[in-house]
Amino acid sequence: MKYLSAALMLGFVLLFSGASFAASPKSACINCHKKVTPGVVQQYLEGKMSKKGVDCSTCHGSEHMRMDDAKLAKLPTPETCAGCHEKQVKQFKAGKHNLAWIAAVSMPMMGHQPKAITGEGYKGCSSCHKIGGKSDAEKALSRYGHAQCDSCHTRHSFKKSEARDPRACQTCHMGFDHPQWEMWSTSKHGTIWQIEGNKSKRAPTCQTCHMQNGNHEVMTAWGFLALRLPEDDKDWMNDRVTILQALGVLDEKGNPTARLDLVKAGKVARLTKEEFQKERDKMIATCAKCHSVDYAKGQLDAGDMMIRDVDKIMAEAIRVVQGLYQDGVLKKPVDWTIAPDLLQFYEAKSAIEQDLYVMFLEYRMRAFEGAFHMNPDYTHWYGWAPMKETLQKIKDEAGKLRAEKALAKK
Repeated sequence: MKYLSAALMLGFVLLFSGASFAASPKSACINCHKKVTPGVVQQYLEGKMSKKGVDCSTCHGSEHMRMDDAKLAKLPTPETCAGCHEKQVKQFKAGKHNLAWIAAVSMPMMGHQPKAITGEGYKGCSSCHKIGGKSDAEKALSRYGHAQCDSCHTRHSFKKSEARDPRACQTCHMGFDHPQWEMWSTSKHGTIWQIEGNKSKRAPTCQTCHMQNGNHEVMTAWGFLALRLPEDDKDWMNDRVTILQALGVLDEKGNPTARLDLVKAGKVARLTKEEFQKERDKMIATCAKCHSVDYAKGQLDAGDMMIRDVDKIMAEAIRVVQGLYQDGVLKKPVDWTIAPDLLQFYEAKSAIEQDLYVMFLEYRMRAFEGAFHMNPDYTHWYGWAPMKETLQKIKDEAGKLRAEKALAKK
């Protein structure tokens, strides 16, 4: 009876102290990792999950127990997080970030890149695109980079406040082809936020507009490439067909190619009016929290027109280069299926095509993204102006190449 009472007393002590027998692996992990990775332990202990009693073994399993068996530690995936955060993971799986890896590995130029850029080194494209889901075969090739959720809720504290901060987005959404951070942070919205901080009730952040009510899908009306089908404006549609041909999504006759399946899988374009309007209505509702609905629609419509006008310039430049191939001035590389191919990026084999890819991936993107992020300088001087400048360079270069070709025939 005495021993039974002692056992009951111990049980009550454990119960009301918040301890449990599941906590023993955590204690063992912490005792060792305080010496090996003290920063990780500190981050874990300051995070909310440790205070809620989430054990190290919940995410990493309990097989790793010694210095020489570290590979037995399991590394988490979104499915691990779904045990507690089912709603958020479901949204994430249905959204754009989960498709980021497809967008990267489907680029034909990826096969030419250093391993550190494309693989587990995470020094280039893969460093950001690893937020996307991978196949089991791809996961088997590398041990790290499959957690995905930790791209925004970084290890091991996993703070919600960090993921809600617009600065959490800037590592990926900056630079050459998508400087959304620079655009937003130097816009009037971003300026207010930098003055007032996260407590501001006036400044919309990345999360305000792209993660309405905490939705983890992070979808936009236009998609990354600002391409949608169908299009009622016939002239705009003709320009868009030219762009899609240069992307290899449509062939010379305007028929779909196998790349269209990649566009669908990666959701990089909007392929129905309903799909586009759903996301546009969400954005209007967000803007209307501070502005009138008419004003919000007017600003977004102006962004649409920016895409239309910049597409006209882009299509003209593409047609100039297409003409060089059609007339034999340029010869298609033997391992290319189409030429020009904008998705070859800087692997393009001529200077004129190098200008064309920069025109598409840098200047065109900055023109319309700057418009939607309410940044006049990016829209004009970093977008529209170099689009016009480069079109003229391409025309001049095409003239020189044709002259050289004609001279060589004499």
